[in-house]
Amino acid sequence: QEQLVESGGGLVQPGGSLRLSCSASGFALGGSNIGWFRQAPGKEREGISCISYQDVTMYYADSVKGRFTISRDRANNTVYLQMNSLKTEDTAVYYCARSFCAEGHPPIGYAMWGQGTQVTVSS
Repeated sequence: QEQLVESGGGLVQPGGSLRLSCSASGFALGGSNIGWFRQAPGKEREGISCISYQDVTMYYADSVKGRFTISRDRANNTVYLQMNSLKTEDTAVYYCARSFCAEGHPPIGYAMWGQGTQVTVSS
């Protein structure tokens, strides 16, 4: 069964760091554009980053630019989202998905959504 699984979320203090993982099973992640999304309570899901199948970073939302880094580890069939200098407003459920990616534009997820991982930034 093909699926994506997010992990790495948790509770962290403002200014802290987390690394989220988006792991694939049943298929090779390397051939897909992968987007990271988040949904805060009471808000719509937003695309925050995207990496192309050629490992080119295509997009960061202004709200995370300079703090978050997307990367791919082909050997481990995983896409990561390194999150530094976390803020309370980063609190959300984070998702990854196969996505349409275009440079400078938010990703559009179209398939293989994971179940999400909760990130809570609080003192």
